[in-house]
Amino acid sequence: MPALNNKGSDIACEEDAMAEFDFAPSKWVPFRDKAVLDYVRHITREEITKREPGWHPEFNVQVVPDDMLEWIWVADMFKRIKASDDEDRPVTLVLPNPAHSYKKVALLLNTCGVNCRNLHVYIMDEYADEHGTIAPPSYPASFFRATMNYLYREIDPALRPPERQMHGPTNENLNDYGKMIAEMGGADAIYTGPGWVGHVAFIEPATAESPEFQAASLEEWMQLGPRIVTLHPFTIAQNSLHGCFGLSGDVANVPPRAFTIGPAEVVGAKYRMEFNSMTTMGTFVSWQRLMTRLILHGPVTPLVPTSLHQKLKTDYLVSETIAANIEPNWNVGY
Repeated sequence: MPALNNKGSDIACEEDAMAEFDFAPSKWVPFRDKAVLDYVRHITREEITKREPGWHPEFNVQVVPDDMLEWIWVADMFKRIKASDDEDRPVTLVLPNPAHSYKKVALLLNTCGVNCRNLHVYIMDEYADEHGTIAPPSYPASFFRATMNYLYREIDPALRPPERQMHGPTNENLNDYGKMIAEMGGADAIYTGPGWVGHVAFIEPATAESPEFQAASLEEWMQLGPRIVTLHPFTIAQNSLHGCFGLSGDVANVPPRAFTIGPAEVVGAKYRMEFNSMTTMGTFVSWQRLMTRLILHGPVTPLVPTSLHQKLKTDYLVSETIAANIEPNWNVGY
């Protein structure tokens, strides 16, 4: 007697269950438009670069191999620093905290003997405690500490910029940090990547949980500058998976607040590169796959801060892993 095939009935049961069971996203989810979320989660690998009507003409979205994305960014940093040496002119970079990548930039600079005397660095964000006190460089998870260790101190001492040209936010300069970047003519380049809730730097979604970037309009929001912010619960969960916190979900060990640049510093940069490639320890598991689609193909809104790039000239790079289709895999748990 042939084995019974229940595949058709299983599918029918699943469809019936979906029709009968519906729910609103958790209150912690900043962007809650179910129709938009359903639309973007069904965008395929082939469709992810399709242009939307509201995109800036030079909003350039590319899908690149996983092993090339980091090198595209490293090469761009190297190119700009080398040009500043060749042409003897200042270059201002606003940097995130993918610490180990900076060692590759330093290796290229050292190998090619590039003098970094004209380099000015501003890190874009830094942890803070519940009172808004910004973490000092002595704090092991400090972003400025990581940038100094993995970039500045990896550069040959004879080639380093003066240490005073390496800038991190402090409680003394936080009110002037945006002005300091503006006085350099704005960033020559800023490099960013989205968080779980779509933050850019630590510009969190404008919600009751993280109210510091609320504004009356999108235009007003895009002009907001640096400030201390309350980290969204999903951001704390994301950061608890970082190596500096033990990769263990230790949410109690992640500082609750942070300093960050504002949308104005992103808008004011001469060049923007956004990279979407973060996975869990190099696996297929990622919290960026859905968010990347929402950033690219959802509305431009303070509820999804990185979506502002749609309105700007930006090189937006997506790894093949992040561009992969969003599909259930019933053979995998966590």
